[in-house]
Amino acid sequence: MDKDKLTQIMIDGRLVGIVGLEDAIQKLYTHPGTEEEIKNTLLKEISIHNYVPSSAHDTYGNALLREFKIAKGIPVAEESAEGLNIEVVGMSCARCNQLENDVRDLLSEMKIAAGLRHVTDIKEIARYKLLGSPALVINNKVVSVGEVPPKSKIRQWIIEAYNLTNNL
Repeated sequence: MDKDKLTQIMIDGRLVGIVGLEDAIQKLYTHPGTEEEIKNTLLKEISIHNYVPSSAHDTYGNALLREFKIAKGIPVAEESAEGLNIEVVGMSCARCNQLENDVRDLLSEMKIAAGLRHVTDIKEIARYKLLGSPALVINNKVVSVGEVPPKSKIRQWIIEAYNLTNNL
């Protein structure tokens, strides 16, 4: 495990980067304890490398518990950000990473705020029932499977979804 790896998770409707989350979850994976113990342990672990405001401990704890459950394959209700949500679905192969980078570059270039998540967990990928990877999902709609589309096409999908989300 890479203790310095940054993982983006949804906390209170915002995408937040957490350093060392995967390592913290792995430590609890075989002997988790109660939900309250999991929250407290994960908060303690991530607080080593991340600032967590004391007023947000409950919010962070709930989000961390949700991520722990996802890692264990336990179904949870996903928290979604307001606005545009984009997911790259695939096992972190070169094409999946390229698609994620292309989307990130386009969002930055277009100055559009969006939740961007790379789904790599095999159990979570299976829930999509896709027949190829990488896949691109924008606002819960699968727009591409099995290829890295040209940036022009990705840009078009982002603009369409952005306009729908913002009623333009």
